[in-house]
Amino acid sequence: MILVSFLMFILFKSLARSYSKNGLVAKGIGRFFEPIVIYIRDEIAIPNIGQKHYKRYMSFLLTLFFFIWFCNMIGLTPLGINVTGNIAVTFCLALITFIITTVSGTTYYWKHIFWMPGMPLYMKLIMAPIELLGVFIKPFTLMIRLYANITAGHITMMTLISMIFIFRNWLGSSLSFALAFFISIIEILVALLQAYIFTILSALYFGFAVEEEHDH
Repeated sequence: MILVSFLMFILFKSLARSYSKNGLVAKGIGRFFEPIVIYIRDEIAIPNIGQKHYKRYMSFLLTLFFFIWFCNMIGLTPLGINVTGNIAVTFCLALITFIITTVSGTTYYWKHIFWMPGMPLYMKLIMAPIELLGVFIKPFTLMIRLYANITAGHITMMTLISMIFIFRNWLGSSLSFALAFFISIIEILVALLQAYIFTILSALYFGFAVEEEHDH
């Protein structure tokens, strides 16, 4: 995690510096990351949080996306550092999202949890505990989804690689190697996809928290 944090600091510090020196034009490796930053802003933050509030959460969303993505990618290298396959790490990431959502919650947000407007009294008494439970279930699903998907991918890879030594013949070992290589390619896509899912769901929860009151 320290390695990824240091790498992110160096990359985005150089990106920010290139902006200031080249008239708001990215230079070098920043040209690769700039479209991703813009995509997170235009396709994740603004649609889910809103034009008025999205800037408050952009720093966290960008950090979240690139931290998870870089950790996932390093976990696929021979170094074998499977950070997001540790449930303690995913728990902390989900906890931070939960804290930000809770602190950001407006009166309108909490009113819809404890006393939904426009519903009969008996339904409010039934739905309030369910909605309150949902406040805790959302970060829990964030934690489990990232942990389970990354861990399952690594277990599959390890199983296929171990089968090479179990078969001990050119046909079985070759087939196991081919399957392991195919799964490793899929894992590269999963590494990016899981970072995207975690980020967009976090943005969605922030959007719920800061939603302004409107007519039903």
